[in-house]
Amino acid sequence: MMLACQRFVSVVRNSMTLSRYVTTWSPVGAAFNAQQRKVDLFQKNVGLFGVPGLSTPAGFEVAQQRALRETEQLVETACKTPPGALTVETFDQLSDSLCKVADLADFVKVGHPDPAFRNAAEKACINIGTVVERLNTNVELCRSLKNLLDNKEVLDSLDPDTRRVAELFMFDFEISGIHLDESKRGKAVSLNVNLLDLNNEFLNGSHLPNRIEKTALPEHIRHCFSIDGNSIQIGGLHADSPDELVREAAYKIFLFPNSSLLLCLDDLLTCRNELAKLVGYESFAHRALNGTMAKTPETVMKFLELLTDKLSDRTAKDFNLMRDMKMKMNSRSTELMPWDHSYFSSAVRAERYKIDPSLYSPYFSLGACMEGLNMLFSQLLGVSFQNEQPMAGEVWSEEVRKLAVVHETEGLLGYIYCDFFRRPDKPHQDCHFTIRGGRLKEDGEYQHPVVVLMLSLPPPTRSTPTLLSPGMMENLFHEMGHAMHSMLGRTRYQHVTGTRCSTDFAEVPSILMEFFATDYRVVNQFARHYQTGQPLPKSMISRLCESKRICGAADTQLQVFYAALDQVYHGKPQNRSTTDILKKMQEKFYGLPYVPNTAWQLRFSHLIGYGAKYYSYLMSRAIASMVWRQCFQKDPFNRDMGERYRREMLAHGGSKEPMLMVQGKELTLSLFFLAATFLPFFRVLALFFSY
Repeated sequence: MMLACQRFVSVVRNSMTLSRYVTTWSPVGAAFNAQQRKVDLFQKNVGLFGVPGLSTPAGFEVAQQRALRETEQLVETACKTPPGALTVETFDQLSDSLCKVADLADFVKVGHPDPAFRNAAEKACINIGTVVERLNTNVELCRSLKNLLDNKEVLDSLDPDTRRVAELFMFDFEISGIHLDESKRGKAVSLNVNLLDLNNEFLNGSHLPNRIEKTALPEHIRHCFSIDGNSIQIGGLHADSPDELVREAAYKIFLFPNSSLLLCLDDLLTCRNELAKLVGYESFAHRALNGTMAKTPETVMKFLELLTDKLSDRTAKDFNLMRDMKMKMNSRSTELMPWDHSYFSSAVRAERYKIDPSLYSPYFSLGACMEGLNMLFSQLLGVSFQNEQPMAGEVWSEEVRKLAVVHETEGLLGYIYCDFFRRPDKPHQDCHFTIRGGRLKEDGEYQHPVVVLMLSLPPPTRSTPTLLSPGMMENLFHEMGHAMHSMLGRTRYQHVTGTRCSTDFAEVPSILMEFFATDYRVVNQFARHYQTGQPLPKSMISRLCESKRICGAADTQLQVFYAALDQVYHGKPQNRSTTDILKKMQEKFYGLPYVPNTAWQLRFSHLIGYGAKYYSYLMSRAIASMVWRQCFQKDPFNRDMGERYRREMLAHGGSKEPMLMVQGKELTLSLFFLAATFLPFFRVLALFFSY
């Protein structure tokens, strides 16, 4: 689409007293291991992210009106400009003007604690989105770009990045139905606007808790949930609870079907299919995958089916290990159920490698983990974090930390706002939001990217910092991979900045960070006890890293199931309910039984942002594994490899075809090598990636 919006030093030491012990942290570590310093109440309110006017919800109306005025001027300029690089630059300015409002609003509508701000932001998203869909079917605007692309002499004069961005803008016109007659273009706009509402409705509903009468649950487990008067509120699966009854109750109640949300999902999938058919595609999946590495849904489904076949024996062994563990722990039932997967896979790892998360957490204080990331990026890329105190009104919660990302020779690269701690009404999910994309401005200055990282961690107290489990630490590294992709993608155009690239490539940098998070040489650099300062014993690090191999096939198979369900939902209409499709896909691609009167699909929020592209996590893991093995497995701190990784992959954002980066000369990456180097079962990739 025209709009490229998305859902990512000082070394002076100081001391902080925790409990009766004294330890030493860098400024970055101290910032995350202590409670945030209060903002000066007498400061002038500078507005969210320092944007003037966003000190109140009404500011969104002002911001969008300003963006719309700029849009009118830029559309007029684009239509009058002779074919050339200036045409593409004007298109990118147009996209940037709209994204600055829409991207910010996209975060605020889910992340701000004030309902008034959330509502104002949601309206702004819908209004800007409506304008974008109209622009994507603006014949005169499209003609100005087509005149450029049809002029071989002009096209040959463009640099590769400008030419690719021009082609991407034209691709957005084409998938929006620019080739249709006027009445059908109007219908395409109407369908897209309807989808904006349906997307919001489904996303909001997918995060809402379910309620049940307090008396419906046994008294001894009620305290495990949020009690509100005579009812109990369940807002998650409680998958890691050691109490089997708690896991079962949470699963059945949280996933109990909501009839209105089922209708919303039906309408959403129908609307997506109708739009795809209108603009000339067999299905929404065909439309969504047209610009990815996989190209077609047939390729994706063959990938998932072959992967399932190669995984089947190992997955069965993993489930047997979990069943044995369940019997050993004297559970009420010996049948392995979906609510058991996460808990018993962790239990098997814990028994095999003596992994007790509570023994690791004191070594993984949030400050220590942030120090570890700081040290890793400094050694690998010459990049470090500087903690900055936000101005009044700049952040939406006093617990938000602001980091400036600084390169040792290039200076400031951008800003990361770290919204890491739990609070009421905050979504329980880990994610990266682009607030402002990087680009080269008309005056020659670079527009620094701004992102938000959202986690759901317990806040620090006066005596204890936030302590992370190994899984939380790995998630932190994953999300920081997205953020650094945004920081290090030094593209000329914001339309392709950072994570604005093919979806099945966008997860590569974040998944690559998981490899660093489970390498003992990296963990050894920062894991130290928050009270004594003692490092995490090497034997504990080694056991933790080795444990990742246990039950990996079953975990991967679960992701295959999610990806297959996503594909079928967005393929040709099935004339079956989404729940019936879920049952069938669960039987074919997972192995654990469907639980009657549950509708897991209503909690599958990735259907919105990753519609027909959820397979991307599996594809990106294969590529990330390949990059790790070729570049960092021998030495995770190799500066030369770090620079090459940035130069050949991160720096391009979406301005270069992912396949060209994967097969680039320097990294000598090929899909055959990708297939052979991830895990043995990824050899199946070579069978159907025949580029």
